[in-house]
Amino acid sequence: MSDLSYSLHLGSDKNRKNISRSNNNLSNTTSLSNNAIQNKRQLSKVDNHNARKYDNDTDKISILKGTDSVYNDVEKLYKDIFDKSRIEYNKKQTRPSRMIDNYFDKISNDEKRDLACEIIIELGDKDFWEDKDIFYKAKMEEVFKKQISDLENLVPNFKIANAIVHYDETSPHLHIVGVPIKEGNKNGMSLQVGKSDVFTKESLADIQLNMRDLCIQKFNEVYQTNYELKEKVLGRNKDIHVMDMEDYKETMKEIETNRNSIKKTTDSINEIKEKSKEIKNILESLDSNLLNYKLSKRDKYKIEKYVNEMNKLNEQYEELFKISSSIQAIKSNNEELKSSYKHEKSQRTVLTSQLMSLHDRVSNENNKNAILEYKLEEAKDNKLLFLKSLSEAIHNNPKDRFPKEFAKKLYEKRVLNRSEYRCVIDTNLSFFNPSEVEAVLHKLNQEAEQASEDFYNMHSDF
Repeated sequence: MSDLSYSLHLGSDKNRKNISRSNNNLSNTTSLSNNAIQNKRQLSKVDNHNARKYDNDTDKISILKGTDSVYNDVEKLYKDIFDKSRIEYNKKQTRPSRMIDNYFDKISNDEKRDLACEIIIELGDKDFWEDKDIFYKAKMEEVFKKQISDLENLVPNFKIANAIVHYDETSPHLHIVGVPIKEGNKNGMSLQVGKSDVFTKESLADIQLNMRDLCIQKFNEVYQTNYELKEKVLGRNKDIHVMDMEDYKETMKEIETNRNSIKKTTDSINEIKEKSKEIKNILESLDSNLLNYKLSKRDKYKIEKYVNEMNKLNEQYEELFKISSSIQAIKSNNEELKSSYKHEKSQRTVLTSQLMSLHDRVSNENNKNAILEYKLEEAKDNKLLFLKSLSEAIHNNPKDRFPKEFAKKLYEKRVLNRSEYRCVIDTNLSFFNPSEVEAVLHKLNQEAEQASEDFYNMHSDF
């Protein structure tokens, strides 16, 4: 089972020329994957491509978020997000020329800022997907839905307007179009478009790292497999596994092929080395007169030179064998590092998943707290209205003893505290609204606390 590649591309201002677009297209598609959406004209092109409006071929696309109009979705998102901030900004302006009528139009005409951003996500390459049927590919919808949710959790300041899956190209891939925002601006509107603030080099690297781990995790869950991702090479937009590098593979293949012959050659040289020592000893022990008789000085020089050259050659082959052993050790270390990296990656994926789960729990708790606070305020208002009604019954019908006895019973049962009881017995609340009733109760509570403190101070010396 081979590893899968993962790509997350963010549209860039650096690749606006046609040559850049053709060189950086994703999976040889017609997507301008590295082209930023700077204005309304470019947004219309993205709309036509993503929603397949240029050929009305919508059978093999799936809209996961938004509508069949990317343009309208982005325009509506601008109104929903920025309109309140725009209105607040306009109220502070004294000159009409400084007011902003339409923030969507304003950013479209601003050459220094992008109107929107497009992110394209792809898992697996052409070789993996080419033999898969449409039903197999369609299961990627569940994976991509999770990727959308993961991206929203990881980058809360990137508001997604539209997300569409394409199945009609070499591999299923997801087009996400959204608007990055920055908050708390001191100049201009308090809320503005902010691509460079949201997507920095460092933040994008973290986003890609987390998104790829979460993607393969969801893929294996949906498809019931145990695929792993190819290793990410820093500084590239493509995933390249170290073992797929041609130079590395060819070098290791050559080393494997020649390792045995290197060993055999070294053994042979060692034998020659021993024989060379023997020959040299014999030559040195020969009588010079006999040597002149048997060998010429020139021949003796040749033999000695041969012995020296063989010794040097043997040293070279020994060094070569050491290099081969070092490369093998490096390869073993690399395998250990790969194993360690996979373990750390698995731990990071688990931690990220746990963090996102905790984030969801915190959000749910915050929602519950908001509901409880609302119900508490509602109960408080209802109690104030009840106190007002009880006071009216006591003071508007003084001959009727039941309301006063009922109030006393509620006080004895601790449904009403002392201040509330005094309020309904002593004060006619007929003409008080709920906030004024609350003020009366607050004043009575302060009086009760002051009386308690005075009593304590008077008797503290006894």
